[in-house]
Amino acid sequence: MSVTVLVGSQWGDEGKGKIVDILSEKFKIVARYQGGANAGHTVEIGDKKYVLHLIPSGILREDVTCVIGNGVVIDPVALLEEIELLEKNNIKVDGRLFISHNAHLIMPYHKLLDSISESGAVKIGTTGRGIGPCYIDKYARKGIRIVDLLNRKKLEEKIRENLKEKNALVKKVFDHEELNVDDIINQYVEFDKKIEKYIKDTPTFLNEKIDEGESVLLEGAQGALLDVDHGTYPFVTSSSPTSGGACTGTGIPPTRINSVVGIVKAYVTRVGYGPFPTELLDADGEKLRQDGFEFGATTGRPRRCGWYDAFLERYSAMINGIDSVAITKLDVLSGFEKIKVCVGYELNGNALKSFPSDVDTLDHVVPVYETLDGWNTDISSCLSYESLPVKAKEYLNFIAKKSKIKIDIISVGPKREQTFFVKGI
Repeated sequence: MSVTVLVGSQWGDEGKGKIVDILSEKFKIVARYQGGANAGHTVEIGDKKYVLHLIPSGILREDVTCVIGNGVVIDPVALLEEIELLEKNNIKVDGRLFISHNAHLIMPYHKLLDSISESGAVKIGTTGRGIGPCYIDKYARKGIRIVDLLNRKKLEEKIRENLKEKNALVKKVFDHEELNVDDIINQYVEFDKKIEKYIKDTPTFLNEKIDEGESVLLEGAQGALLDVDHGTYPFVTSSSPTSGGACTGTGIPPTRINSVVGIVKAYVTRVGYGPFPTELLDADGEKLRQDGFEFGATTGRPRRCGWYDAFLERYSAMINGIDSVAITKLDVLSGFEKIKVCVGYELNGNALKSFPSDVDTLDHVVPVYETLDGWNTDISSCLSYESLPVKAKEYLNFIAKKSKIKIDIISVGPKREQTFFVKGI
């Protein structure tokens, strides 16, 4: 029996989709535990590229069962489009995908409120897909869950009650046209007919499979520094991408977790607003963006890019309990003569001992850099640690030491085969 949690260890977009695909070869079940369709997990197999938003990328392995846990908020439109995409590519979904009956549904009014809020003076940088407003309703105990679809009368009552409040808000405050109650009810009843075969009591399913000795991989969306509790609040997501969220988002207790694997990009990126100490607003930053194709898989938005931050990674490793990490996009650094690594923060000339918990402080820290020689040669065909240039090995050893992490997996390109395991750096 093995239960492993896979977490994004920075601000997201570290390459979780690819690593889930690689690791899922060794697992029977892959379960997603939080987030929504704002997360884009990209996997390249041969000449095919798959971008998944809700369904775990383990679905690309024909002998893997996938679960969408109760901690995920589900956009019916996005889910059905994803199932259709997979089936068009001859990837079987029936009997291999299960959805928690306790997962919350993103409603049309959630998307509307999300887009309206992002048009205001204070912006977080959301994707406008209704994720935040859906989680707000969840914790206000007003949410619509998958299980509510099974009782049309109860569903109608809950939607009508919610729309009284939402329509008053969008009309009186934002001067927007009211949403039609009957249209929404009919839309979600039709959705229920299409997904009924996937709905399951997933906490019971997962724990029974663990009892039977089957291995389970738990994947989150976004990254640890976007965690609503432990991230750069308020510039965070509305759920818990950290390893603790894996338990609440699936119903698997912490006593059954065996290991935590962190996904770490060889540099750092961030989407949306919020502090970013090592951000590069120069030619080096643009080179990272272009060479790494740093544009959102879901939105196409250009990502903010910066040097690797070992101080941030030490914090992430601590709050997640990371046992080992996978380093991704090492190949993107190949074109640099010199590569900087942030090893600490200073504020008003004083070295900080711990990662700041407030964004005002984080906005004003000065990163302390050490500079390493680049390897200045293409490594995308290197398929072992031994085949890497000496300077690339020195870089990996340096960031492992400064971040207090153990590197077990290295990725040197987007394709499945451009990944190899090491014995711990």
